[in-house]
Amino acid sequence: MTTGERIKCRRKELSMSAEQLAEKVSLSPATIYRYEKGDIEKVPADVLKKIAAALNSSPAYLMGWEVENKQPIPPGFQPLPKRDRIPRVGQIACGTPILAEENVEAYDEVPSDWHADFTLLCKGDSMEPKIKDGDVVAIHCQPMVENGEIAAVLIDGEATLKRVFLFDDHIELRAENPAFATIIRIGEAMNTVAIEGKAVGLCRRL
Repeated sequence: MTTGERIKCRRKELSMSAEQLAEKVSLSPATIYRYEKGDIEKVPADVLKKIAAALNSSPAYLMGWEVENKQPIPPGFQPLPKRDRIPRVGQIACGTPILAEENVEAYDEVPSDWHADFTLLCKGDSMEPKIKDGDVVAIHCQPMVENGEIAAVLIDGEATLKRVFLFDDHIELRAENPAFATIIRIGEAMNTVAIEGKAVGLCRRL
């Protein structure tokens, strides 16, 4: 089932017309129909999030990334926590949304209650000891974080993990490892930094 087919199926489950969905997400009904028919194959990440919210669903479900356990649970056993299959983002192609298909390197399964939208593979030791080289970090998409929180930040076309500190006239991106210098952007240069989401979980092999 395609993303468009899932959108249509979920809309029908809610007895919602295409016109009603279009109004909720500030799009034209024609655009909704084109998504559902597959005339527009790639739904922008920001639009997909709005559609998912309007349909009381999730981007992971609409994209077919959610993993569901449909096997019967034997008596005396607890079902495994629900998990989502989400994309792992690598090098970001210039001018493309972070979740664009060409930026996806692999897929990871994470607990659904993390509400994560994508993962990043940590390269290097700038965030040690908290996050080690080779760790996979789950990210929830949001345009802003609280000062001191670890975020996925887009700088010069590459996604990186740093602690974010935002001030009136500058932004600081601090590594966890004191051996690495703080990245500072002042004034208009702050616009070269894009916060893509908050780190919400760590996937590490023991």
